[in-house]
Order: sequence, then C-alpha cells, then structure tokens
Amino acid sequence: MSHLSGKMEKSDVKFEDRFDKYLDPSFFQHRIHWFSIFNSFMMVIFLVGLVSMILMRTLRKDYARYSKEEEMDDMDRDLGDEYGWKQVHGDVFRPSSHPLIFSSLIGSGCQIFAVSLIVIIVAMIEDLYTERGSMLSTAIFVYAATSPVNGYFGGSLYARQGGRRWIKQMFIGAFLIPAMVCGTAFFINFIAIYYHASRAIPFGTMVAVCCICFFVILPLNLVGTILGRNLSGQPNFPCRVNAVPRPIPEKKWFMEPAVIVCLGGILPFGSIFIEMYFIFTSFWAYKIYYVYGFMMLVLVILCIVTVCVTIVCTYFLLNAEDYRWQWTSFLSAASTAIYVYMYSFYYYFFKTKMYGLFQTSFYFGYMAVFSTALGIMCGAIGYMGTSAFVRKIYTNVKID
Repeated sequence: MSHLSGKMEKSDVKFEDRFDKYLDPSFFQHRIHWFSIFNSFMMVIFLVGLVSMILMRTLRKDYARYSKEEEMDDMDRDLGDEYGWKQVHGDVFRPSSHPLIFSSLIGSGCQIFAVSLIVIIVAMIEDLYTERGSMLSTAIFVYAATSPVNGYFGGSLYARQGGRRWIKQMFIGAFLIPAMVCGTAFFINFIAIYYHASRAIPFGTMVAVCCICFFVILPLNLVGTILGRNLSGQPNFPCRVNAVPRPIPEKKWFMEPAVIVCLGGILPFGSIFIEMYFIFTSFWAYKIYYVYGFMMLVLVILCIVTVCVTIVCTYFLLNAEDYRWQWTSFLSAASTAIYVYMYSFYYYFFKTKMYGLFQTSFYFGYMAVFSTALGIMCGAIGYMGTSAFVRKIYTNVKID
C-alpha cells in the first residue's frame, strides 16, 4: 500500500467513551438477561419465604414438643417417643471428619468470596475491561491482599474443632487455590509450548507468581491464622459434646447425605446459569463483559439461595438424627460446581467452534479451575449460614 495518507480525522467521540464501540449492549442488556435476573430474584423471595415459613412453623412445633417433654416426669419421658433433631444435641458439635482439610476449604472459600466481592465492586467503579489483563492483575492483587481472611476463618475453625497441627493447616489453606491454578496453568502451558501458541505463559511470570505465593500470601495467611486462633479459636458450643458418638439410625434413601449433596446444587445452579452463559461468552467468544452490576446481583442471589438450600438440607438431616452436617452442608452447596462444569460441556459442544487438543485442554482445564473455585466458595457460604442456624436452634433448646 503506497498511498498512505497522514491525514488525521477529528472525532466527536469523547476519549473516555471511545471504548464503547467494542461493547455489545444488545447482547448483554438483552431482555433475556433482565428476565433471568428477575426470575432468580423471584426464586430468592420464594425460597427465603419457604425456608422461614417451614423453619418457623416446624421449629415452633418442635420447641413446643420439647418443652412439653421437659414437664413430664422421668417415667413418662422414658415411655415418650423422643425423636428429631434434639436427640443429636450431644453430637452435633462434634468435630467434622478430616478437620484439617475441612477448615482449609472453608478458609479458602471465604477468601474466594471476599475476592469476588471486591473485584466486582472495583470493576463496577473502574472500567477494568478497557485494558487487557487488568481484570486478572486486579484479581491476583486482591487475592494476595485478602490472604488474612483465609487464615482467620480456616485457623479459627480448625482451633475450634480441636486441631493440633495448625501450621500444616495454614500451609494447606494458603496453597490450596494457588496450587490448583498453577498446576492447571503449567499443564496447559506445556501443551501451549508444544503448539508454539501465543497463549504460553512466560517463565518470568511463573516465577513472579511463585514469589507472590511464598512472600506475600503465606506471611499474610500466618497473620490471619494467629488472629483467628486467638480471637475466635475457643470452642464455645451451646451443648456439651458426648464422649461416645451415638449410632446413626437407619433412614429413607433420600435422607442419605450422598443424595442430599447431589440435589443441593440444583437450585443455586438454576439461579446463576443464565449469567454463566454471558460470562462464558465473554470469556470464550471475545465479547467484552461489562455489566458488573448484574454480576453483583447474581452473586448476592447465589449466596442467599445457597444458604437457604443448605439450611433446609441440614434441618432434614438433623431431623433424621444424622449429625454429620458439616461436610453435608459444605458439599451440598459445593455440588453447584458439578452442574456448572456439566453446563460447560454443553457450551463447548454447542456454542463454541473450538477443536483440537490445545483448545480443548485449554477450555476444560480453565473451566475446571473456575468450577472448583466456585464450588469451594459456595460450600463455604453454605457451611457458614448453616453453622449459624445450627448454633441458633440448639441455643434455644433446654437440655438437661
């Protein structure tokens, strides 16, 4: 091309609005998007109403029954049919199995939640989409800075459950998510180098990430763990824990923890899955995602739905006199991740035109990381809500 003219055209578009032509308002502000948010919102109102109604009515009935039993003399009480969640009061605050892994997961989930919240708020205030990689660098910075959150919640929970190896717990909590992300990135990187792809991560970047892990995340996590252990590490349960665990009675198949876990993720997934479509499309189909207000709403909806669902699941479980509620509440909320990952398969085969080993491993590798992180976050939210609920109902019961 020889006839390059050096003529500059004056543009009427303001400098800060220049990026707008790359945005696709008709895609993101589509009626379906608004409708899905409205739909999810109705589901939240319905669920919260349902949970509060069920729990208010049944708990009131339970409390009335238990206080009536209090007034009976010992002879009548022995003949009375004691059943329900009050029976497991001596076991409900027993430490979960594998407390080390459990508290590390809860700590990590709280941290991911804090990161999601802060990054979305920053993205709503600043236009992070205008520069490539600014979203990722913000997320990494916020993740490193919120490490004390992980240490605090993980460390205090581990101490309350009577854990002794707190340094090991701190290391696992600090490196759980970074190890998962870096492991996946390294694996995909080998394939990228083999294909000479531009997506290969430079060696310098990898070293920098490792330095952040050891010199920023670990010390901050240590600070959080020490604070958590000292400020809220004392086991202050409303009921005494029995020395011998009581046997768990036989129950119907749908009351088994495994079934509850599988069903628990359906409603939280239902409340976010249309938003997932928009997020996937912005990630894999080069649309620029900029409607962070929607994302904030969806995060709030997801939290409320998750807490409601896990509280109901836990109530049924405790009523069946099964006191293994900690892992059940975590996993029933975390199973949302399985549904998101299954949805990513549908998205890959029907919505993208990807093919070949490199693109497939890139897609499924990073979707696995995304789904797992989402699952850990939902699990922690579910457990935190349920924990408050369990503590509340057992505080109000008179136990001899």
